[in-house]
Amino acid sequence: MVNYEFGAGLWMFQQFVDRYATDAYGPAVSTLEAIERAAAVGDIKVLDMNYPFAGEGVTVAQVRETLQRTGLRAQAITPHLYMREFQMGSFTNPDPAVRRKAVDLGKRAIEVAHQLDARYVKFWPGQDGFDYPFQVDYRRLWDYSVEGVRAVAQTDPGMQFAIEYKEKEPRTHMFFSSAARTLLAIEDMGVENVGIVFDLGHSFFAKETPADVLQLVSRRGKLVSVELNDNWREWDDDMAVGSVHLIETLEFLSALHQITWQGPLLLDQFPFREDAIRAAQASIRTIRALDSLLDRLDLGALRATQERQDALEAQRIVMDMLLGAGTTEVSR
Repeated sequence: MVNYEFGAGLWMFQQFVDRYATDAYGPAVSTLEAIERAAAVGDIKVLDMNYPFAGEGVTVAQVRETLQRTGLRAQAITPHLYMREFQMGSFTNPDPAVRRKAVDLGKRAIEVAHQLDARYVKFWPGQDGFDYPFQVDYRRLWDYSVEGVRAVAQTDPGMQFAIEYKEKEPRTHMFFSSAARTLLAIEDMGVENVGIVFDLGHSFFAKETPADVLQLVSRRGKLVSVELNDNWREWDDDMAVGSVHLIETLEFLSALHQITWQGPLLLDQFPFREDAIRAAQASIRTIRALDSLLDRLDLGALRATQERQDALEAQRIVMDMLLGAGTTEVSR
């Protein structure tokens, strides 16, 4: 069992809005209040924080003081590249003035990341992409996106940047939609300080095999951070970890062992109808329980089985670990 450090996206403890309950699920929550809520979980140590901060007049100094007082750290700063002002795109907006605004926001996020000692700046350009056939010139869209991220990353070669890919929402087709496509775009950027935030739920949503794709990203030296949640694979439901895809989550944790991941595990959940603190605690309990199960996995037997690509024997080994010995034969 690995003694992982845990973190969360700060949005998990803030206000949730969807296209039906447009008056929001609960009252507005400032960045400072959300930090306090995150601290109440007990096991969370690092935070991915949106910028600009929520709450009127909230300053970097106030955020830094609240983090210090609660014993939490800023892991990432995520600029708001997906708000209404970027509804036609941020890096891919047809208006060059808006594209410059997106780059400038990314540069301001770098300053905040330095002030809060964050490890990386994260890009989630949710409005970049398209919705209809023939809407865009795909070659131009590629160039805009690659050039936009590159422009921010070149500003500070010493800062780490990371892209969180997602298949769709809010656009029907997001530009950074899969791990492979994002890796290709990063290659075209020609910079060394841009990598990938691997979101387990986004990988499910993209119909990927998370354990496989995690190792693909790691093999190319582009794995910056890991986020966990779950969904029904048809939407980005951001549910508690392991609530639907238990075995695939177990395989994903096994892959983390294989690549000897030492970084924190961040939760990316939207508990619309659940208590956020309890939802975080539930996910952390599940991750720890699944990870401890891996100590009982007969790796030698599993690897020998995988050499033969024997599906049923591999399933038996895993099921014996999950359900206990005796799953091989049924008494008659």
